[in-house]
Parts: sequence; structure tokens; C-alpha cells
Amino acid sequence: MAKGVFVCRVEADYDDIPEIRYHFPSTYLRAAEGCVGDWILYYEPRRNRGRQCYVATARVARIERDPRVARHYYAFVDDYLELPEPVPFREGDIFYESALRRPDGSVNLGLFQRSIHHIPDHEYELILRRGLGAPDWGGEPFAEDSLDEAPVVAEARPLIEQVLRRPFRDRAFSRVIRAAYGSACALTDLRLVNGSGLPEVEAAHIRSVEAGGPDSPRNGLALSRTVHWLFDRGVLTLEDDGRILRADRLAPPELNRLLRPDGYARFPENTALKPHREFLRWHRETLFRG
Repeated sequence: MAKGVFVCRVEADYDDIPEIRYHFPSTYLRAAEGCVGDWILYYEPRRNRGRQCYVATARVARIERDPRVARHYYAFVDDYLELPEPVPFREGDIFYESALRRPDGSVNLGLFQRSIHHIPDHEYELILRRGLGAPDWGGEPFAEDSLDEAPVVAEARPLIEQVLRRPFRDRAFSRVIRAAYGSACALTDLRLVNGSGLPEVEAAHIRSVEAGGPDSPRNGLALSRTVHWLFDRGVLTLEDDGRILRADRLAPPELNRLLRPDGYARFPENTALKPHREFLRWHRETLFRG
């Protein structure tokens, strides 16, 4: 097994849903197979307004042949987690992947342009720590997640073991969603902050974790507590374009005064952070009671 880096464009040419599957040609089959059972980083290049950063981690579960496109495959992943702080491939003269730096200090374009390549364990962990924003794992890696809860302190556990724990993932997911939406509710524009600067808005999964929903901003919305409750119970849902749908027989008349006047949710401008139609469709077809 080997750690890897998978290049993932915002508007991909392949049949990608990186939170679930990564589509690639047979050129990279051997490299992808080497990552099965191990962890990878997703890197978003500059093309199509990408952030030119490592943006997420996941674990490769299996490789399957694409039954429709010759000489193409899918890498299916588990445990996807968006990094709260996307990590650039270089900061000044420092390259997080040493193989990307040539002896003269220039970029190794041959490796840089490969869609899949391996990475040493220690460099994977360095990027992951940087992206999680938590250099001291015996301390408190994340600001706490509500107006009234006590701080949650991380235990001194191995990094990957931390990443697999649900409370840890919830805090990371919350940071990503609140940042993407400016700590304002996507359906109401309501933004409440306490005296310590902690927002009331919650990070909601569109496809629930229990149903296999990933910890990705494309599977998330920032929602006030009341709206979050209604969304999770199928009283509210969204069309792919953000139009708000209500289950009128269950929604109180007063709800109209809470929702945005134009009838549409406010999504992040960055395409990489907008809800994905696959997760929105799941919510409409599985939870919506309208």
C-alpha cells in the first residue's frame, strides 16, 4: 500500500464525484492500485478556477473497471474529509512534496501534471496536519461548534485515528461549511454570533452520514438550527439550482417570513463548494415529504 495524490479538477472531464469515486484512464491503473487500502490527498489544480491546493483526504477502498468506457477505471473511496485549510503545493521555497522540487528550485512539471502519483507517508501527514490547522494534537485543534457547548479537547491519538473519529470529523466539517457560507444560513441569510464570536449556524449534511453522506462542502449547507431541523425532517429541500421547496402540509405559514424573499438558497460562489446535484437529488427523493 502507498499514500497517493489524486488530481481532481473543479469541472472534471471525467465521471468524477471525488467524495465517492474517482474516474481515471488505464495509464494510472498501477499507481491507483498501489493506493488501495491506504490514504490519498485530493489536489485541485489551477485549471477551471481551481485553488491550486490540496483540498481533501480520503481512503481508497477498491478499483473497478468502467463498464461503459474502454480502458477507464473508478477508484471508490471511503472516509472523505475536506481540509478546513486548503494547503498550497508550495509556500515560498518550501514544497510540501519534495519530489515536486527540482534541484534548481523549479517545479517538476512531469510529476506535477500526473493525475495520480504516490507520496511518502511523512509528507502526507505533514500536508494533512497543515490542512487540519492543528499542529498540537494534545491541545485543542478546533474552535468549538456551538454557542453554549464547552470546548472539546483532542486526545493525544495518532493522526489517522483522530481523522476517523466522528466528533473530530464533525468539527472539521463545521469549520469548512461555516467558512464557505460566511456563518450565515443558506436559506434565511440569518447570521447570529455570540459575544465570543461563535456563530449559531450549524453545518448540515444533505445526504446524512448514516446514509453514507461524505464530509464534503458539496454535501453540506450552513443552516440555522430551526431550518436545520426542518431540512433533516424533509419539510424543506432544494432543487439543483437552489430553489427552495416546502412540504406545504407540514410547513407552518410563518416559515415564509424566515426564508429568503427570492425563494432560492444562497450558495457559495466557488463551484468547488456548492452543493452537488447527486446529494441534493438524494435528499429530494429520500427525505422530502412534499
